[in-house]
Amino acid sequence: MNIVETYTGHVDPGGDAARRTLDALTITKLSVGPMDNNAYLLVCRAENEALLIDAANDPERISDLIGHGPDRPALKTVVTTHQHQDHWQALGAVAGANGANTAAHPLDAEPLPIPPDFLVEHGDTLEVGQITLEVIHLRGHTPGSIALLYRDPNGHPHLFTGDSLFPGGVGKTGSPEDFTSLLDDVSSRIFDELPDETWFYPGHGDDSTLGEQRAHLAEWRERGW
Repeated sequence: MNIVETYTGHVDPGGDAARRTLDALTITKLSVGPMDNNAYLLVCRAENEALLIDAANDPERISDLIGHGPDRPALKTVVTTHQHQDHWQALGAVAGANGANTAAHPLDAEPLPIPPDFLVEHGDTLEVGQITLEVIHLRGHTPGSIALLYRDPNGHPHLFTGDSLFPGGVGKTGSPEDFTSLLDDVSSRIFDELPDETWFYPGHGDDSTLGEQRAHLAEWRERGW
């Protein structure tokens, strides 16, 4: 697995991974599967413990991303952002191979291929080594969709949004009511709470910042999707 150390937020399906190195944490992004799903490996630099966000597909590539040598990080937790199948195809294989715990929101737990070891709700936290991630429940794409927030004490926040927020709009919803719910949550729980420099990492495609998207919130609500 080739890992590019210059991080732009773009990775190609089947291509190299890209790693961003923060003071306390590394974030490595990999595109897996036929739907260009993003998997994110977060590693606490102090303790070499890891958390994976969305074991979406290609368990062999995710295994290569984690590494095979004695210095590879210990994968402690695999978080599934929501229940859609394209986000958990490799969940059982990756968790089983690494002895990792799994976590998801209770409203999205039932369809998953293995029962979560931990159920997480809005306001809960998850630990990876010395790093704390905050759970944000975003209702609408699915009932139990979650985002994970890392507040870097030496930089800007980092937000992993699953399929709830993308550059250009919120995630797909099945009804006007679900759309309103999702946009309301994204507005109140993300845009109203976090600064423009917050970098967010979606479940598919390229990253963005809240500042790049904030001006379009009214436009998204007007178009209704």
